[in-house]
Amino acid sequence: MPRLSLTIVAVLLAVGGYVFNQHFELDGVSGIQVKPRAAVQTTDVAGGVPARATDSIRICTFNIQVLGQNKLDKPEAMNVLVEVVRQFDVIAIQEIRSEAQDVMPRFVQMINATGRRYDYVIGPRLGRTVSKEQYAFVFDTETIQTDRSALYTLADPDDLLHREPLVGWFRTRGPPADQAFTFSLVNIHTDPDEVDLELNVLDDAYRAIMNDDRREDDVILLGDLNAAPEKFGQLGEVSGIMAVIAEEPTNTRGTKLYDNILFRPEATREFTGRAGVMDLMREFNLTMEQALEVSDHFPVWAEFSVYEGGRMGDIAERPSAVPR
Repeated sequence: MPRLSLTIVAVLLAVGGYVFNQHFELDGVSGIQVKPRAAVQTTDVAGGVPARATDSIRICTFNIQVLGQNKLDKPEAMNVLVEVVRQFDVIAIQEIRSEAQDVMPRFVQMINATGRRYDYVIGPRLGRTVSKEQYAFVFDTETIQTDRSALYTLADPDDLLHREPLVGWFRTRGPPADQAFTFSLVNIHTDPDEVDLELNVLDDAYRAIMNDDRREDDVILLGDLNAAPEKFGQLGEVSGIMAVIAEEPTNTRGTKLYDNILFRPEATREFTGRAGVMDLMREFNLTMEQALEVSDHFPVWAEFSVYEGGRMGDIAERPSAVPR
């Protein structure tokens, strides 16, 4: 009988330890503190995006492989891209390759063909070779506003990054200006040949953006990092930073985790805990070949409250209002 009791106690201790480890972490060695873990609820509704929570927005990152004239000439692929964008409030886009500057206006015109009201901001063409790229943010003007004068490409005087991040500042529409969620988005596509070096530079870039003229505490880095979280190097060592996708592949072939959304949950309390990867094959009933015509990457998304601090009345001191 005593042996049975000891067994039960051991099981209870093991279960308790597992539950504790799943929900809490120990902070510090001397003067130990117990802190709740940031929870991410990855979603899988037939590979799509579930119904959003009340008073929330969805932020997405999508490497639209070689977005240019050739892609625009593929109506089936463009129909999928248009439907993807319509499911989100802000979309960070990488790999806009065309030298022609009508690609994004034409893309947004397609998105708005049903009466939607999306707009975009775009950065300069970047890269050390003839194959240059642009970053863009596409956003729903009914739910999001931006300060176009605050859009900038991060300075990189030592040329450590192949394509410097594009930084945009946004605020949700709906709540009063002093209650609306404001945030900076950092759009990045690392060079696969120099990914380790660039990830060891992006930590300094992230801190620099937190300390820019906006002094925005909600800094969300998103894009194609060409690495899984365990290989983020010094970027992964930024205090409190978290990636919303930990293990799920984000490339269309289902073999690699490249794309992600990163932020500090302690600062960005607006995160609802819901995030995921949109499987284009399952969402739109595509074959692998058809999905690859759209992109060799899947969209990655995360959900946030429209209210600063995550709820009404929880207001931090914010920058001055953006003109409507």
